[in-house]
Amino acid sequence: MHPIIYDVAVSIDGFICGPDGDISRFAQDGAVVEDYSARLQNYATAIMGRATYEFGYRFGMQAGENPYAHMKTIIFSSSLELPDATDVATQKSCDAATIDAIRRRSEGPVYLCGGGIFAGSLLAMGQIDILRLKRAPIILGDGVPLFGDSKTPPELKHTETQGYDDGYLFQEYRVLHA
Repeated sequence: MHPIIYDVAVSIDGFICGPDGDISRFAQDGAVVEDYSARLQNYATAIMGRATYEFGYRFGMQAGENPYAHMKTIIFSSSLELPDATDVATQKSCDAATIDAIRRRSEGPVYLCGGGIFAGSLLAMGQIDILRLKRAPIILGDGVPLFGDSKTPPELKHTETQGYDDGYLFQEYRVLHA
C-alpha cells in the first residue's frame, strides 16, 4: 500500500491559508516552490476535499478539469457538481476502507492536497503517513488550520529539515501509527 503524504505550506501559527482562502502571503516562486514542484512529480494520485478543488476555479481551472494532469485525482464530496465528462473522479464517502482501496490502487505515493478539514479527518482515521510542511515565515492570525478542528495528536518522528534563504523551512515527519 502506498503512503499518503500531506505536503502543504503552513504559516508559523498553523494556517494553510488566510481568511477567504487567501494564499497571497505564501511564496509563489523561489527555491521552496521549485522543490515542491519537483516533489509533485513523484506522486501518482491526488486526493482533496471539495473546497480545495473548487479553490482552483479562482485561477481559471474549469469544473471537471484535473489540476494535476500527471496524477489520478479524486475529490471527496457529497455535493460537488461536475460535468458529465471529467478528468477527475469523485468519492462521496470517506472511511478507512475507501482510503485503503485508493492506496492499494495507486501506482505510487498519494498526495493529500488538502484542505485542513479533510486532512484532519484523515489524521483522525490514522490515514496520513508523512507530513511535509513548508513552514512560511508569516503569521496569518486566522484562516484554515493545518488539520481543521481535529484534536487528534499524532506521534511524529522527524526525518528531515531544510532551511531556505528567504526564511522558509521545509520539515518532514513520519506519522507513527500504533
